[in-house]
Amino acid sequence: MAEKEPVAVVLDFIERINSGNVDSICAALTENHVFVDALGARIVSREAMRTGWRMYHEMIPDYKVSHEEIFANGDTVAIFGSARGTFAPEGKLKKENFWEIPAAWKAEVRDGLIAHWQVFADNQPVRKLMGEPVP
Repeated sequence: MAEKEPVAVVLDFIERINSGNVDSICAALTENHVFVDALGARIVSREAMRTGWRMYHEMIPDYKVSHEEIFANGDTVAIFGSARGTFAPEGKLKKENFWEIPAAWKAEVRDGLIAHWQVFADNQPVRKLMGEPVP
């Protein structure tokens, strides 16, 4: 069976993210997956990301990403679009806690799986909703 092209792997991963199904998301990651958030913090391993995705989806249960443009250079894929969701303290979705921000991601695909996923976004609107101080 032919392996998917890197862009197809990334598009599938975005669908998995938007499904909110953490097990499905993690099935698309390499065992030694590396995630880098917008502030440069790194999380390494599929199982560490399983915990991270569960926590994130508890905090923002309707989290979605969208893409407008995608570029590939070999196994590296750049995605440009937006991220959105509703911060849900205590599991309550309130329209005043909805946010949407421009975002970009860098993905590295290995053997049909996401080996590296890096986020580039100004998450200040989200941090503000969470009660963090404005810089």
